[in-house]
Amino acid sequence: MSPDVWRPRKEAHEARVDAWTAPHLARAAAGEKHPVEDFLFSYYSHRPARLRRWSPGAGVELHGWPGDQPWLDPVPDRVRWIVELLQRTADRAPSFGCFGLHEWAMVYRDSRRHKQPLRLGEQGTARVVEAQPLVCTHHDAFRFFTAQARPLNRHQPTRADQLALEQPGCLHANMDLYKWAYKLSPWVPAELVADCFDLPRRIRVLDMQASPYDLRHLGYEPVPVETPAGRSSYQAAQRHFAAEAAALRQRLLLAAEPLLRTA
Repeated sequence: MSPDVWRPRKEAHEARVDAWTAPHLARAAAGEKHPVEDFLFSYYSHRPARLRRWSPGAGVELHGWPGDQPWLDPVPDRVRWIVELLQRTADRAPSFGCFGLHEWAMVYRDSRRHKQPLRLGEQGTARVVEAQPLVCTHHDAFRFFTAQARPLNRHQPTRADQLALEQPGCLHANMDLYKWAYKLSPWVPAELVADCFDLPRRIRVLDMQASPYDLRHLGYEPVPVETPAGRSSYQAAQRHFAAEAAALRQRLLLAAEPLLRTA
């Protein structure tokens, strides 16, 4: 790839990422945290500088590139497990009946977990959890459930059965497309990793709007999943995000499957 092609792509990617990371870095420098906008940078291990780093994807040699080109290095074995997870998730029917109650289960009857004010108070939050079935299938959400909430969940997901349980309607599974994308970096194009970041940053807003927390002081109106109207609104947004995630998942598979031959 010649410089007149890769330079504009690199610059456009960096400008796009800077718009996301600059506010986060400014808050970090000031010792401030935002429970919605900073979440992806604390929950996932990919640092802002790594997200900003551009690559064209595996096997593309850049003429005039100043330095090493790690996307030409051998692909690690982890690509096999990632591709299997992506494919199994894509093949599974989506489920849209969780209504975001994983966030409620994370504070259920444990006042130490209440880092933000609860809209319905501790007892009101507990009644919502107890009034509807918990059906979380995502290990990395379930592992944050309180000890009292775990027995209430229909599933007891572990890391070992992630391949068997991950389903494409789950907001957290769809957020994790970012994780799988950056774990395949730099062998998949940086623009694809950025697309997989953009989706969970928008999902996080819904996740917090549907949570038991009251974040109206930060400008987030609640999606009250304790009501029929709120559940309907949540499910509509969940379906929309699942459709976006399905397209991204297929793009990741198309980019990752050729890597299996060199892994």
